Amino acid sequence: MIFAAVLVGLGTFMAQLADRLAPAPASATTAKLAMVEPVTAGQRSLNIPSDTRGHFRAEGRIDGQRINFMVDTGASMVALNESSAARFGLRPARGAYNAIVTTANGTVKAARTRLPMVELGEITVRDVDALVLPDEALSENLLGLSFLSRLRRFAYANGEMVLEQ
Repeated sequence: MIFAAVLVGLGTFMAQLADRLAPAPASATTAKLAMVEPVTAGQRSLNIPSDTRGHFRAEGRIDGQRINFMVDTGASMVALNESSAARFGLRPARGAYNAIVTTANGTVKAARTRLPMVELGEITVRDVDALVLPDEALSENLLGLSFLSRLRRFAYANGEMVLEQ
């Protein structure tokens, strides 16, 4: 019985390995290509080219005032440093820094806020959750998933980040 159980387990493992190594069916390839198709009429879109380091930077607006963002699909929320947030009248009290955030520079405390309107090109998203971090913890403002997840789609295609609403 032990020998039979080992054979069943080995057979299952080999079948899963074969599935991973087999070429993708044509329908899977078609689905990936469909994501790069041109935008249809009536949709708002923005193509952001990558910079020399492969990052995507865009000028946006919060309540009509300009701000520079780095698009960060790994950030769960829009994140502003204190200097930028102050330009928009966001000056959280020290006690408001009660959210624990893990960044590339370690763990820091951040203050939760909500931005009434964030715009990038023709794309507008209202009531966007955001965080304010100390300047020393965040050198650039990040456009994270609290904005991106509210779009119709965002994707990387041909060296550009494509945003569609």
